Amino acid sequence: MNREREWLKVPEVAEVLQIARSRAYELVGSGQIPSVRIGRSVRVSRRELDRWLEEQRYPEARRK
Repeated sequence: MNREREWLKVPEVAEVLQIARSRAYELVGSGQIPSVRIGRSVRVSRRELDRWLEEQRYPEARRK
């Protein structure tokens, strides 16, 4: 089975967004990107990450 993982680690979020790992940790730590803590691990829902990305679009980009 080759399906997308539903819960991503922060370094995986950085890879998906093509940003620095430290920036991904900043966005998650500040609560800008929704996340959950499971023990000592932090995970980001792929669905919530996709929704967050859609909310970040500029208004003119949403119409296209």
